[in-house]
Amino acid sequence: MTSEITTPAELQNMNPVFGQLSFDNHEQIVFCNDKDTGLKAIIGIHNTVMGPALGGTRMWKYNNEWEALNDVLRLSRGMTFKSAITGLNLGGGKAVIIGDAKADKTPEMITRFGEFVNSLSGKYITAEDVGTTTEDMDRIHEVTNFVTGISEARGGSGNPSPVTAYGVYMGMKAAAKYQFGSDKLDGKKILVQGTGHVGETLISHLRNEGAEVFVADIHQDKMENMVAKYGAKIYTGADLYAADVDIYSPCALGATINDDTVYKIKAKVIAGAANNQLAVEAVHGQILRERGITYAPDFLINAGGIINVYAEIVKYSKEEAIRRTENIYNTTLEIFSFADANNLTTQQAAMQIAQNRIDERKKENANK
Repeated sequence: MTSEITTPAELQNMNPVFGQLSFDNHEQIVFCNDKDTGLKAIIGIHNTVMGPALGGTRMWKYNNEWEALNDVLRLSRGMTFKSAITGLNLGGGKAVIIGDAKADKTPEMITRFGEFVNSLSGKYITAEDVGTTTEDMDRIHEVTNFVTGISEARGGSGNPSPVTAYGVYMGMKAAAKYQFGSDKLDGKKILVQGTGHVGETLISHLRNEGAEVFVADIHQDKMENMVAKYGAKIYTGADLYAADVDIYSPCALGATINDDTVYKIKAKVIAGAANNQLAVEAVHGQILRERGITYAPDFLINAGGIINVYAEIVKYSKEEAIRRTENIYNTTLEIFSFADANNLTTQQAAMQIAQNRIDERKKENANK
């Protein structure tokens, strides 16, 4: 048997981590491998200035390891700014497990991942994300205390998806207020892309208010379920990005606003739960601004989930979590005003305010 050996010089030229476009001065990246359980995971710790890095664990069948690394870098960075803009004493982190959650995930794999999380001694705190469940968090809790989103039966805050959806709903109403002059969504045509736990709950809120909701999902049965349960309509157009709707709400995976889609979008508001919706923040955020499309920064309006699990750390009530999530409405309007006053995109405005908070905390920590 022969094997190809990469020389140190060749590896250095590859810049596999620090040279990644998504690398943004991350503090630590941990690669987790366990042959017995088949676990291959990456934990990205972006910043811990504000506190321990909290962020969910996503299990996804990535095409390759580069794609997985890029995802965890983008997601962990986003968590830093999400916590900062929301006023939480948390840093930013995220984890990805490479594999198909339906076919590859086993209890032993999840337990082993929990042991890796525990080895970081609290610098990273995990939670639920795409491909993982509250049950998984309960299993991780058996081997570490550095986990949130455990079941209410075990003293946790439970599934964060409903609170995430409520925050997106609040952010969408604020964006409608800014763009249309009213936050009333009754009669508005809204396209929700992705009908998972968050997307479904959001659809429920929108239909309760009287919005005309169109759904798009790779799973036909999920769309049909939304029609049966909430009276939504399946979007049947040739190109969903060119849909003639008032609001586009991406609630699946990120980067749907990219070079191929940004000029097609007819919606005047973009407000959804997906992370990293702008493929290139500076480029696509500016194009949306120039086209008069109001973009509600994803890391701001999808922060309800982290607000909910943060309750497990600081011990505030479910009611307080909902109150804080509802305040996303006010924060979103403040971001829009700041963007206008400083000639910035809404994404730049949110990032700048979040970074200012991190910088202030860094100075405070240095002076202690």
